[in-house]
Amino acid sequence: MSGIAGEGCEILVPFNERKPLEDIERSLVKGYRKKIWSKFIKAVKDYKLVEEGDVIGVGISGGKDSLVLAKLFQELQRHGQMNFEVKFIAMDPGYHPQIKELLIDNCNYLNIPIHIFESQIFEIIDEIAQDYPCYMCARMRRGALYSEAQRLGCNKLALGHHFNDVIETTMLNVLYGGNFKTMLPKLKSSNFEGLELIRPLYYVEETYIEKFIQNAGIWPLNCACMVAAKKIGNKRHEIKHMIAEMKKTFNDVDKSIFRAAENVNMDAILGWQKDGEKHSFLDEYHDEF
Repeated sequence: MSGIAGEGCEILVPFNERKPLEDIERSLVKGYRKKIWSKFIKAVKDYKLVEEGDVIGVGISGGKDSLVLAKLFQELQRHGQMNFEVKFIAMDPGYHPQIKELLIDNCNYLNIPIHIFESQIFEIIDEIAQDYPCYMCARMRRGALYSEAQRLGCNKLALGHHFNDVIETTMLNVLYGGNFKTMLPKLKSSNFEGLELIRPLYYVEETYIEKFIQNAGIWPLNCACMVAAKKIGNKRHEIKHMIAEMKKTFNDVDKSIFRAAENVNMDAILGWQKDGEKHSFLDEYHDEF
């Protein structure tokens, strides 16, 4: 397969010839058992992400993360002990025809039966949010996915955010937002009643997702947004680079960032928010000993 890239689209370029589907599926649960499959299962169990009777919509962007997530859910249905339903939901936000064709071709090859719905998000973003296209695009795409998942009768929507997304989000909030807030493994939607967002790749490191996709010979979509292509870099890329540089002298710095959100010491912070209400350490501070 030759590379397909419309204006503003960047495709991850390795790449081997596509391996047979049965080899790809076997590799996911055996060759990448420790680095992907086991961590996926651990997140599902630790955070109770999949439960009996769930109808789970899996968001398929066509990128490496969502393709791996889709195959993991298929393997979980095949090997797991719970009875649940999965619907693979792909949104066309205004892709170049070649990009949409690549998305469909990859999903057909990987035996992922996608449901595609149309939106005009790229066109809207180009008009109203050229200064911050990625932020607004992510919000609008998630809202559209929520709506479609709810329409299809899903009670959960699974997205392909992985370990690196979690720590990068944490550092973005600390360094640019002036707050300590991370990306949770699951949360209930405030706008779509009865719908819950889950992130089953929560423990899976991006590098192993990349290696799996490359070894499989799949050409995933990266970013096909025409608006973002006009921008040079963004804050998340800066954070990603910063963490990579820090790892050169501190191998486990990424894991430390992740664990920090699990080990917040409420006795040693100046303030916090709960249910929208601000609190200060002075609220419980006593002058008398």
